[in-house]
Amino acid sequence: MREVVLTTLTGFVVGLIFARLKLPIPAPPGLAGVMGIVGIFLGYIVAERLGLGR
Repeated sequence: MREVVLTTLTGFVVGLIFARLKLPIPAPPGLAGVMGIVGIFLGYIVAERLGLGR
């Protein structure tokens, strides 16, 4: 859980820095893009558990 909190805080700080420097964020815009990344992650986990990632 600590890792998740630290990662979230780090991402938040990086987002603040990108906004301050007026740079485009290095992430997909909107919820649909974020859910696409979540889907990729979940697909990877399922493939690993089924032994397809070898």
